[in-house]
Amino acid sequence: MATLRYQAMKLSSNGATKVEDALAMEHPLSVLINGDSFTITMQSPGHEMELIRGLLFTEGVIRKRSGALKMEMIETSENGFVSKVNVVAEESELDKSLLNKRNLLSVASCGICGKTELHIPQSEKIASSEILTALDIQRMFDTMSKAQASFQESGGSHAAAAFKKDGTMLTVMEDIGRHNAVDKVIGDLLNKSQLKETMCLLVSGRVSYEIVVKCFSAGIPFLLAVSAPSSLAVDFAKEFGITLLGFCREDRATIYSNPQRLV
Repeated sequence: MATLRYQAMKLSSNGATKVEDALAMEHPLSVLINGDSFTITMQSPGHEMELIRGLLFTEGVIRKRSGALKMEMIETSENGFVSKVNVVAEESELDKSLLNKRNLLSVASCGICGKTELHIPQSEKIASSEILTALDIQRMFDTMSKAQASFQESGGSHAAAAFKKDGTMLTVMEDIGRHNAVDKVIGDLLNKSQLKETMCLLVSGRVSYEIVVKCFSAGIPFLLAVSAPSSLAVDFAKEFGITLLGFCREDRATIYSNPQRLV
């Protein structure tokens, strides 16, 4: 569980009292490719290899769908957290045109921060005939919520989860960054060769353009969020053939694109 406990003061109408709060951890992770710096991201310690695999895949840098990537952990912090990882890849596996599209600082809260230009995947729109019901949505969010251990302790971490057509949860990941949680999920699915089995991607926060692009890169037809999407997220979801739902809370949801897949 990526949390640390801190002393604090809680204010109320009755005055101030000392408390001990669990806070979501934030730690820098530097990613190198064949020894050259690619990016630095602020992330919650744990599942770093899945994060890197998913990030490189959704950024289009390494689109390898099967087999593991060779990664070398070359630096850890005093607390034992992974700080620097080098990805060793064959030249034929790399899209070199994208290697310099991100500078050396990418913060957890904004996946597009640090980029020098937008990355728009070139592929056919997702053509899925799968159908989702309101009950399916509620059950999936209930399942994901129960697995959010860091959020339940700290209230400060995001989650993403992938589900099969029958409602089985394939993986769930938490991170201080929304985009990191999604990359960890996609990286885990790639490592387990389960990407083709995935029908729904659930996220605990709002949906930006970046998350829609990651969903499209993974070929997932449904993207469901607890909070609101941005205007660009909806525009891209329509263009990519993704059924995008926001405000999925209790027995309610708002459908923003491709509603033909909902009953």
